[in-house]
Amino acid sequence: MSALGAAAPYLHHPADSHSGRVSFLGAQLLPEVAALAQLLGDLDRSTFRKLLKLVVAGLLGEDCREALRSLGVSANLPEERLGVLLAGTHTLLQQALRLPPASLKPDAFKNQLEELGIPQDLVGDLASVTFGNQRPLLDSLAQKHGSWLPHVYDFRWRVDVAISTSAQTRSLQPSVLMQLKLSDGSAYRFEVPMAKFQELRYNVALVLKEMAELKKKCERKLQD
Repeated sequence: MSALGAAAPYLHHPADSHSGRVSFLGAQLLPEVAALAQLLGDLDRSTFRKLLKLVVAGLLGEDCREALRSLGVSANLPEERLGVLLAGTHTLLQQALRLPPASLKPDAFKNQLEELGIPQDLVGDLASVTFGNQRPLLDSLAQKHGSWLPHVYDFRWRVDVAISTSAQTRSLQPSVLMQLKLSDGSAYRFEVPMAKFQELRYNVALVLKEMAELKKKCERKLQD
């Protein structure tokens, strides 16, 4: 006897739960982006433009460590604050650049940043990088140097129950049969005994719980 099932389709782009629109920031706001929004209120535009220029240069593969140290000194920015600004700006741009221009429109991009509390003039500078003349170069370099692993393209499963008979006992032994197809065309089939499947389910839940706790610790550290 068996029961057939199929996994839900893989959703590549997260969407805003209220409006259904594509959100380049994801379903949950990353802590480094949240910290960036809090620090930009009193940062002058000239300093931010210099920082943004260095972040773009880093995305293009340049070594900007010395230039960053010089910026921190000239702008009188503590190393810790400079690090938060750098990490937040870098993550924000990466989140935006991973989406094709057809999926993320300039107006939606600007609206989402303004909702975070990022000053409007700085939003314009970020938009000029995301949708400006350097976008094709950034995309090509990301594809050239990026390290991509194949993702799950299709997943199917079914539960089989084997009937075991002997002179002493008669038992039903369920197992889960799984088939994975990856984006590179490879396919894998394997059988998991029910006990091992329950162990896998427990370990996955444990990892997700630890990830949630780690995220909360990072958020508390950024707020202190």
